[in-house]
Amino acid sequence: MNVIQTDQAPAAIGPYSQAVSKNGLLFVSGQLGLDPASGALAEGIEAQTRRALQNLVAILAAAGLGPQHVLKATVYVANMDDFALVNQLYAETFAPPFPAREVVQAARLPKNGLVEISAIAAP
Repeated sequence: MNVIQTDQAPAAIGPYSQAVSKNGLLFVSGQLGLDPASGALAEGIEAQTRRALQNLVAILAAAGLGPQHVLKATVYVANMDDFALVNQLYAETFAPPFPAREVVQAARLPKNGLVEISAIAAP
């Protein structure tokens, strides 16, 4: 197993890695809308979603991959009423053919985030 780490995304806030790879698969841990430099959570669902996607892309890049390599994504939202906006922003990062995905409303996310996005990717 190889650990992927970049300072272009927030450091782990618990006992986990930003991403790990094994047998050609990259597993990216859930990314919140945290600023990598300050650790502060962005304000509002739009800013948090944009930042979470930027963090995800930064980790992919650290592994030599990009959004086009994502096979599956999982999106957690604190409020399903934000689905349309999150979907729109997600489509700005991912292009057809889109990865497989689910969106799940979570009762509560770490740091009281509004969105968290994880992914599985391969070259």
